[in-house]
Amino acid sequence: MTILCVRFQLPPMYEAALPRLLGMLEEFTPVVQALPPDGALADLRGAERYFGRGAVELASVIRVRALALYGVDCVIGAAPGPMLARMALRDARPGVTCVVPGDPEGIAEFLAGKPVAALPGVGAATARTLCEYGLDTLGRVAAAPLSTLQRLVGAKTGRELREKAGGVDRGRVVPNGVSRSLATERPFERDELDPDRHRRALLSAAEELGSRLRALDKVCRTLTLTVRYADRSATTRSRTLPEPTAHSASLTRAVYGMYEALGLQRARVRALALRAEGLGPAEQAAHQLTFDPVDEKVRRIEEVADRARAKFGPRAVMPGTLAA
Repeated sequence: MTILCVRFQLPPMYEAALPRLLGMLEEFTPVVQALPPDGALADLRGAERYFGRGAVELASVIRVRALALYGVDCVIGAAPGPMLARMALRDARPGVTCVVPGDPEGIAEFLAGKPVAALPGVGAATARTLCEYGLDTLGRVAAAPLSTLQRLVGAKTGRELREKAGGVDRGRVVPNGVSRSLATERPFERDELDPDRHRRALLSAAEELGSRLRALDKVCRTLTLTVRYADRSATTRSRTLPEPTAHSASLTRAVYGMYEALGLQRARVRALALRAEGLGPAEQAAHQLTFDPVDEKVRRIEEVADRARAKFGPRAVMPGTLAA
């Protein structure tokens, strides 16, 4: 086993701790891929040789360090490849690493009885189509003729589906360092039903991320919104921005759009988290010029507000909605 899939059990107020936890994983291996909002993939091939321990032993050390340093428990799946590690994570529980054997027979046994929807990349429509023809488990999908699968779901999808159901894992861990994302969170003192309070929290989070990005001379390409509910469930949505930006107004419009698209009706929200991803240097970002004088004025005001915050503190200048 060389790949670990780790999900940290982060309480709402610890959402922004993920970058530090990823840094802890990088002490074992530089090949770490963040899986926001609370997970990561780690390739331990080099670490196994360096530390002289197997992936399962290293997983135990990682779990202990996360608890000792950050007070955060985690669940871990270990497997020969990233796809299988993600699937193993679903069967893991705190304190026990779920391990997928490295031999073909063990992999086939692990996959055989699982529902077809458990395979990463298989959506509800594809799973429904396969189940209508009796292909409701991965074992049956792996045993089905390739031509049958291709008639049902298409040539490319059918070929990939059959490979994955047979345990062929062509994925790899793609490092995306901690520095490529910024996160902030707005927990509520009580479970919050009021949409206006939700929007004020999102405005505050977008303003903070915009200010931090500009202080670092960075822009972000993607925003990820996580809504945590009173029953401890969560909804995560991501949106790629029309152009990389650190402009607070653009970030606010994007996060409002994601929030409205959720269509929440009297949802008891415990916390809202916002993450800026795909960071890049601001000087290399392209900006679509407009003839709108208001946009230019807002950006100049933003520059002045940033200087005031740097001198007098983060609450020196803020939107009137938040000041009220």
